[in-house]
Amino acid sequence: MYKEVNPSIYSCATFPFLFGIMFGDVGHGGLLLVFASFLVLAEPWLKKYTEIKPALELRYILLMMGFFAMYCGFMYNDFVSIPLNIWDSCYDFKSGSKIKSNPHCVYPVGIDPVWFVSKQEITFSNSLKMKIAVIFGVCHMTLAIL
Repeated sequence: MYKEVNPSIYSCATFPFLFGIMFGDVGHGGLLLVFASFLVLAEPWLKKYTEIKPALELRYILLMMGFFAMYCGFMYNDFVSIPLNIWDSCYDFKSGSKIKSNPHCVYPVGIDPVWFVSKQEITFSNSLKMKIAVIFGVCHMTLAIL
């Protein structure tokens, strides 16, 4: 015996969240969540079909992947590549001026939808997602080393 820690426990626990960071879409994550919920709820009925056995074995991982994809989609403010404008933006972008209406305003959750009408939308969102992925990737690798 090598007397090493089995990394599969940490991988099963952290993979769905890392998938959510990478995927990050409320719409597609919701579809994955609905599909996985169906697999979880209909598991006794689906056991008789042998061709669906691999999906049944992964049903809880798929469920968590869908949940975290939806969670990160809310954080990215992304629903099938359309911004969610749940709360009012801190900027007045309807007039085209993009001036902050209140200097002390902070968008409550996620990215302010004004970025989706900006010329720097792709640069900003890709840079933000890349930085988040690198930070969590380094944390994940540090956990693996420990």
